[in-house]
This record gives sequence, C-alpha cells and structure tokens, in this order.
Amino acid sequence: MPTPSILTLTGNLLAERTQEFADWAEGRTQRARAESFQVGGKGINVSKMLHRLGAPTTALCFVGGAPGAECAGWLKARDFATHAIATGGSTRVGLVVRATGRAETTFLGPDVPPDAAAIAACVAWLAEQPDGQVLAICGSLPGWTASHFEPMRSALAAWLGRGRLAVDSYGPPLAWFATQPVDLVKINAAELRTLFPGSAADTPTSRLLAEAATRWPVRRWIVTDGPAPAWHCAHQGRPEAVVPPKVTEVSATGSGDVLFACVLDRLFRRGDGLGAALTAALPYAAANAAHPGIAEFPEP
Repeated sequence: MPTPSILTLTGNLLAERTQEFADWAEGRTQRARAESFQVGGKGINVSKMLHRLGAPTTALCFVGGAPGAECAGWLKARDFATHAIATGGSTRVGLVVRATGRAETTFLGPDVPPDAAAIAACVAWLAEQPDGQVLAICGSLPGWTASHFEPMRSALAAWLGRGRLAVDSYGPPLAWFATQPVDLVKINAAELRTLFPGSAADTPTSRLLAEAATRWPVRRWIVTDGPAPAWHCAHQGRPEAVVPPKVTEVSATGSGDVLFACVLDRLFRRGDGLGAALTAALPYAAANAAHPGIAEFPEP
C-alpha cells in the first residue's frame, strides 16, 4: 500500500513575531534587541515536524487580511506544502517575548473564525482528496458551534469512512469528537478534565481516562501532563503510563505539537502500536521543550 499523506487542519492560524530583550518591565517603553517572524498554529507546527521526519504532509489553513498574506508568503518561501483558504476575517496576530532570566511570555490576539465561504471551500477541498489519507485536526476551531460549520462537521464525520481522523483540540470541538469513532484523540490532562464537568479536582488522570475509553467510541487516547507521566489507552482498554525524559525546560511552546506529529508518523506511517508510538515520541517532545523554537532541536 502507498504511504498515506498526513493532512493537518489549522482552524486558527497565527501571524507570530518573537522579540528578544535584555530585560523588560511594565510601564516602560521596551526596545527589542532582535525580532523574527514565523507562522504559528498547531497544524503548522505538526506539519513542520512531520516534514522533518520525512512524512508526506500538507497543511490546510485559513488566511485573511494583511497578516494572512504575510503568513502565506512565509510558507511559500519555505516550500511548505500548504493549501491556504481565504477568509474574510484578518488572521490573528501574536507576540512572543523572551528576555534573559525571564519565563517566555506569549500574547495572542482574538480568535478569528473562518467564514461560511471558507468553510465551504475547505469541505470541497477535503472531498477531492483520495481515500486512505490521515487528517489531523490541530488546535482550536473558533466558530465550531455556528450553523455555517455544519458542513464541516458532516465532512469530518464522512471522513471516518474513507480515511483516518486524529484530533488534538479542546472546548466544543473536543466534546463533539469524543462522541465519534475517531482513530486518535491526543489531549492534555486539563482538557480531559473538561469532558467530566463536576469531577473532583483530585481524581487521577488514569481514572478519568479509563472512564473516557469506556464511555465514548474513540479508538485511541493519549493524555499528556507536561513533565508528568503521559497516559495512553485503547477503546475499552486499560490506561498505561509512559514517563517522559527529564530535561531543563527552555520553552514548552509547541512540544505537544511535536509529540502529536511523532505519534501520527509512528502510528499511521510506520505501523507502530499506541504505546510504542508514544514512547518513541516523548523524547522528541522533551527535546523541543529544552530548546527555543518549534521542531528546531537537535536529534534526541
């Protein structure tokens, strides 16, 4: 069988600048000593890591306004395999602030939901893709509960009959995907807890995951918790933990996306089992956390 392509969908693209300071303080004019631009969004990060792993991938995203045009140009200049869909709203912007001896701080603009025309174009593009591909839903999907998202929900439900569907999302989309027989849900412990409103704050992740694996038809679950053990569980199975490597954290930004990419590569391209895929992915996520940038660390 041919190697499946892994398509990533970013519903909330980010035109992101990183500024570096010797130091900064509230209430003063700050002058950066260096600045860089990059395109953010979980699906972009996942495709970036997949490309590094040698996996065929295309990043599907929505772009709008001047920030969206800048993002599209940045991706094109890097020969990034992308299908960018125009939307009426302006792509959100973000600022990452780094300073010696200070924790990295990120400021994000408001979410920008894709409009009805963009959703229709996205659904049409997905319908044109050959069967057997992997579609990874990455990050937030602002506007998910709006009526014009109904064609998207229908298209994703139909995808389950023609390809693989993996999800790393939260909020209303996560609640919906949990009710579908998707191939993989990868979330963190706080996101898992949102599926159990009213649960005790000290309820162990393993117990909640065991309940999720019994209650909903998701075929595979992975639940991370920063440097704490990560859990995995198949449908109707028993949760098992994997301990990630210990590192000195520099920037955790994008580490979950790196892990998601590595798991997708191992599960759907190399044919590993769930536990083996997670075990292989964790050193890459830890290496990402130990370095600045996303998917730019030395091979672990």
